[in-house]
Amino acid sequence: MPFIELNKSPFSTNLQPVKMYYQEYGRGVPLVFLHSGWGYEIYPFRQQIELLKNDFHILIPDRIGYGRSTRLESLPHNFHQLAALDMLEFLSTLGIEKAFLWGHSDGAVISAIMGLLDPSKVCGLILEAFHFFRAKHKSKSFFEAMVNSPEEFGEKTTQILAQDHGIDYWRKVLQNGGQAWLEIIAHSDNQEKDFYFQKLANLAPPTIFIHGERDLRTETDELQAVQNLLPKARFHFLVDIGHSPHTSSKGTAECNYLAIEFLTKIKQEC
Repeated sequence: MPFIELNKSPFSTNLQPVKMYYQEYGRGVPLVFLHSGWGYEIYPFRQQIELLKNDFHILIPDRIGYGRSTRLESLPHNFHQLAALDMLEFLSTLGIEKAFLWGHSDGAVISAIMGLLDPSKVCGLILEAFHFFRAKHKSKSFFEAMVNSPEEFGEKTTQILAQDHGIDYWRKVLQNGGQAWLEIIAHSDNQEKDFYFQKLANLAPPTIFIHGERDLRTETDELQAVQNLLPKARFHFLVDIGHSPHTSSKGTAECNYLAIEFLTKIKQEC
């Protein structure tokens, strides 16, 4: 599996390029999967790869600070915006003029920001487990646990994280992410209540939202606010499904159907 150097990454230090690892499958229209704040392997897209690799050129990068990519000592509170810039450079470095983006959780935030920053590079957006509000007060204890006691998430979870990020680094991944989110919550105010500088209504690429009705990371009325801003987007709320519809035993089939239907309809226009 290949690495590329990002010469203009906002995460680089001392003007040194960072290295980004990525997986690659299939051929056709480019489709980029963007992982959540815990990395790729905790919510992998294995079923989706098998279903889509005959029609799409699938790219799955480990964002900077995750997996096999360059490690980070800390994650800044504006990491979503910085990662969006990284991912646009990722596409440019690979010579990809336009791609579909399927983002999950933090990856969905980053995908939407990419669609706002450079809609000419985005064929369409699948936004799963989307975050809109910065003030995630119901999740504060969850992020505090990421910082203070990452082992409490259980042996199975920590083993997956150790395999993905390294036994010497997986705790740092959770601590970095949890601390960044706590800073986001602490600095949220009426002038900066969302991740999109109050410009989400300008999101131009075709977009579908896939969201579990029991997603514990979702605030009250959060997705209703998004629906009000984007009346032309498609919204699907999966019953009895939590934070990761694409890996849920109950929700995977419906999630895949919705995504494939969307991709098939839009890709002729890309």
